[in-house]
Amino acid sequence: MKVPLSLRTMSVLEMTLLAMMIIYIVLPLRTPAWLAPYVASPLGMVVLFCITVSLFVYTNPVLGVLYILVAYEALRRSTSISGKVVVVQNTPSQEKKDVDLRLMNPPKEKTIEEEVIEVRAPIGKAVPTEYINSSYKPVADKLEGASLV
Repeated sequence: MKVPLSLRTMSVLEMTLLAMMIIYIVLPLRTPAWLAPYVASPLGMVVLFCITVSLFVYTNPVLGVLYILVAYEALRRSTSISGKVVVVQNTPSQEKKDVDLRLMNPPKEKTIEEEVIEVRAPIGKAVPTEYINSSYKPVADKLEGASLV
């Protein structure tokens, strides 16, 4: 089996750190209850970010990439213990959104003015107009050249 060059150049300390990170990601280890509020705080996120940057700068980049996954898992596991939501919340389903919109926009009730107009106004309820043929023909003069322009 060929070992990649990036893994061959790692020191024993880096290999140990790599193994510990893989174990943390694979196994469902819980964050201790006393540590969870500190990890889920803004200061904890800054510390995780600084550790990630330092791993990219001073060690093998493989450790930096793997530590991004470890930091995400640490945030996710610590928020499940502390109850704070640090990681992006899931978008609600369309059914939940529809229920919320129905609650925010109840069906419109008719006002008293609309009810009175509906009862009293003849619009749309009148008898159709009857046309009567008449012998009267209106006479109009020709308007050509009537304007001054």
